[in-house]
Amino acid sequence: MTSNPLLQQPFSGIVPPMVTPLLDDNTIDKVGLERLIEHLIQGGVHGIFVLGTTGEAPSLPYSLRRELVKLTCEQVDGRIPIMVGVTDSSPAESLRLAEFSTEIGASAAVAAPPYYFGLDQSELVEYYLSLAERLPLPLYLYNMPSHTKIAISIGAVETLSKHPNIIGLKDSSGNAVYFNGILHAMKEDPSFSLLVGPEEMMASSVLMGGHGGVNGGANLFPMLYVELYQAAVDRNHGKVMRLQRKVMEISKRLYGVGKTGSSYLQGLKAGLRVLGICNDHLSSPLRGFEDPEKTQIKEHLRHLQ
Repeated sequence: MTSNPLLQQPFSGIVPPMVTPLLDDNTIDKVGLERLIEHLIQGGVHGIFVLGTTGEAPSLPYSLRRELVKLTCEQVDGRIPIMVGVTDSSPAESLRLAEFSTEIGASAAVAAPPYYFGLDQSELVEYYLSLAERLPLPLYLYNMPSHTKIAISIGAVETLSKHPNIIGLKDSSGNAVYFNGILHAMKEDPSFSLLVGPEEMMASSVLMGGHGGVNGGANLFPMLYVELYQAAVDRNHGKVMRLQRKVMEISKRLYGVGKTGSSYLQGLKAGLRVLGICNDHLSSPLRGFEDPEKTQIKEHLRHLQ
C-alpha cells in the first residue's frame, strides 16, 4: 500500500459517487466531466468516488473506465481524494485497474463482492484478504447486496477491518439495523471509516457515529449535502431537520419520476443536463429519459431550486 496524505483516517465527509458523463456508449463527455468535477469541488465535497453504481461502472468498457479515471485525476489535480471502484468478477481485472489508478494519482480503491458466483462469508473474507494483500491502494469494502446478491456480514467486516490495508466500508444496503450493528461492532476502532450510500439516511447515520455519505444527489447539489453532513457533525438538529426535508424532496421528485430499476440514474442524469452540467446519456443496456420525463424533471428542479 502507498500512503496518501489526502486520505486521513478515518476518512469522513461527503464523497459523491460521480456520474459518468457520456456522449454515447463509447465516448466520455469531456467538457461535461470537467464542469461536473469543478461543480463538485466548488460545492465543498470531501472526495470523489468514480466507477461506482452511479457511475454505471459495470456497463462501461474497460478502456473507458481507465480513460475516466485518468481524466478525473488530471482535472482534480490533487485537490481532494479520488476513490476508484475496482469491483469486478475477476480479481485480476480489479488489480489491473487499481494499479493503473495508483500510477495516475488515485487515493483509494473500493470493491464490492465479486458478482455472479454466490460466495459464502468465509469465501468472501478470503477474497477480500487476498485482494487487500495485493492492492497498491488502501481498500474500502462496498456492501451492495441489491446488485451483487451478496451481503458482507457484520462479522466479516470486523474480521476484515483488522487488515491494515482495509480502511473502511461503504454501505449501500439501506438497512439501518445492519449499519447500526456495524457502528456498534466497530466502536473500538475509530480509525475505520463508515460511510452510507443512501442519502436519505446519511444525516441520521452521522448522528449515530458514522463518518459521512457517498450520496448520488451530491452530483446535483453538492453544497446541500455538505451542509447537511456538517449540521449532523455539529449536532445542530434544527438545521439537520430543515436540510433533511430538502434531501427527501430530491429523492421524491427526481428519483421517483421513472418506473424502472434505473429511475434513480435517469433522474440524476436528466437533472444534470437541465442544470447545464453534462449530457444525460446512459450506457447500454440502460437508457435515459424520453421528453415527457425530462419535462417533469425540469419542472421538479425548478421547484427544488
